[in-house]
Amino acid sequence: MTRYDESEFSDAAVGEAAADLIESVRADALTVLRCPPARPGAEGGQAPLAESCEGSFRAANLEGVRELLVCVKRLMFPGYFDPEPLWDGEIDAHVTRLTRRVARLLASEVHSVRRYRGGHARYEAGVGTAGGAADDAEFVRHVVTATLKRLAAVRAMLALDVQAAYDGDPAAEHTDEVILCYPGLDAMASHRFAHELYRLEVPLLPRVISEQAHSRTGIDIHPGASIGESIFIDHGSATVIGETSVIGRQVKIYQGVTLGAKSFPKDERGRAIKGLKRHPTIGDRATIYAGAVILGGDTVIGDDCVIAGGVFVTSSVPAGHVVQQPRAELVLRPAPAGRASSQPATGPTFKVDVGWLGDGGGI
Repeated sequence: MTRYDESEFSDAAVGEAAADLIESVRADALTVLRCPPARPGAEGGQAPLAESCEGSFRAANLEGVRELLVCVKRLMFPGYFDPEPLWDGEIDAHVTRLTRRVARLLASEVHSVRRYRGGHARYEAGVGTAGGAADDAEFVRHVVTATLKRLAAVRAMLALDVQAAYDGDPAAEHTDEVILCYPGLDAMASHRFAHELYRLEVPLLPRVISEQAHSRTGIDIHPGASIGESIFIDHGSATVIGETSVIGRQVKIYQGVTLGAKSFPKDERGRAIKGLKRHPTIGDRATIYAGAVILGGDTVIGDDCVIAGGVFVTSSVPAGHVVQQPRAELVLRPAPAGRASSQPATGPTFKVDVGWLGDGGGI
């Protein structure tokens, strides 16, 4: 086996590829994460690069977001995700330390995304955010203060989600199992925190949080979705809940469910118009089984409805109804050629009453 030799690669080939890439990068501002406009400095009229890039959002911030979510999860469920045992007498100090850590991490991450508040068009024009550094600092303080005030309410909502999962899943043997193992609860913990930031109009950061949860759990919940208490997302993989979805209380959702949009109205330039109600509204105590697709901002699923697995719904359903596909039809399979059959080759067709589908069908 010969030793790897760098000289096998031509310097000319490397240089040519690098030159092509440099030209591509300089020609395409859309996919390059640049720093905000540099502040005036003492030398050459510009601040040092590290200082001028202080507010940019890059790979280091992604790690900071992960640390922030770990700390939030430790606050929501003390003792479950801590590296050391947590004794009763340590709760007060533990929660205080973690809350202070969350405040610092959140301030850092909000500071990093502050330049997105004005939108890309304004940034590209060199305008930046409206109020300058003082306005940015006040925005960060406002977000951190308001979020800290909501943490207890978020924890109360998550406790109800834990109870809903335990009550709704016969396989759950303990609420600890739900907290430690269930991807639906993991996704909801991230969502309920991200949703608070979304309500405070924090740019980018809520979406980063939701997509990190999506990567971990396979459950894609936009931070703008409004979700009531005591939700249970069972299994959860490939579940998609769109930005303008509204979900009521005590709703149960299985894997592969899509709450999506029917269409995207376009402006005169052919771009999707933002800010419209595009996704459905789900009433209280509804159950949506695996693979169901519900589309449209004007689609309302009433209270106590059951949406069976695999159905496609694009219009509203009154309260208390079941939506399901036609019952399965059994047809006797003809015997393969050359093989004797104990039944006639062309047997009768049987229609079977599968009574367990009466509630919409489940897992």
